[in-house]
Amino acid sequence: MLYGAHVSSAGGIANAVDRGSEIGCDAIQIFTQSPRMWRPTDHTPEAVALFRERRAETGIQSVVCHALYLVNLASPDREIRKKSAGAMRATLETASAIGAEGVIFHVGSHLGDGLAAGVRRVVPAMRSLLELTTDDLWLLMENSAGPGATVGRSTEELERIYDRLDHHPRLGICLDSCHWFASGVDVTDPEALDAAIDGLDRQIGLDRLRCLHVNDSQTSLGSNRDRHESVGRGLMGDGISVFLRHPAFRDLPAILETPGPDSHGPDAAELARLRALGP
Repeated sequence: MLYGAHVSSAGGIANAVDRGSEIGCDAIQIFTQSPRMWRPTDHTPEAVALFRERRAETGIQSVVCHALYLVNLASPDREIRKKSAGAMRATLETASAIGAEGVIFHVGSHLGDGLAAGVRRVVPAMRSLLELTTDDLWLLMENSAGPGATVGRSTEELERIYDRLDHHPRLGICLDSCHWFASGVDVTDPEALDAAIDGLDRQIGLDRLRCLHVNDSQTSLGSNRDRHESVGRGLMGDGISVFLRHPAFRDLPAILETPGPDSHGPDAAELARLRALGP
């Protein structure tokens, strides 16, 4: 397992590599632009080259990029869908330039129109975006937590999109422990986790599972509320080790997206705690 964290790229995208290395990461996740603004960041060729250079020097083994939070490919608002696709395209282009292995995104919300309508809107946008992927760069749908209009609250919902996209060879999955827990999958219970992973294998295939988000939860099992907590300090507690140690996850990057001790993200101590809980 590759242990890592979401790290800031403030001050230049290459700084994310150094921040990850400083806290002991094998893997990092970054935003390629502000997560709450539509305007993409213009990364110079020099900044991109420096990122690749620092990654080689520090030995960071896996890099994934997370699309901004505003993205909603399932929205009934055509302008929002257009902006979302544009932001996703910019993220994929930057991810390709820096040599990242995946772009992770939340499918979005149909805002009450129904799952079928949301999926109908998502599929053509994703089909276009998948044209920007390569054998080295995949597009990764993340399971979500949230109210009923959220698309991807279950792996069955992600399966519907996967099927509609004809099992595209570069379409994968990122599993978030907090989101699964909030959606009713007790990832701290070995039998419940086995059953959920068996389901994912039947629906999509474990070969499509490319990344983990490892987050404890501030809210209870089945709450449908996405509230991350630092590892071992939420309602999962040390039981999150059941999730981390499942054999299906053995070779994956495991990325922390937690608030950390000062609400500035994970630190070296939390990464060490993650390693201690893992295999």
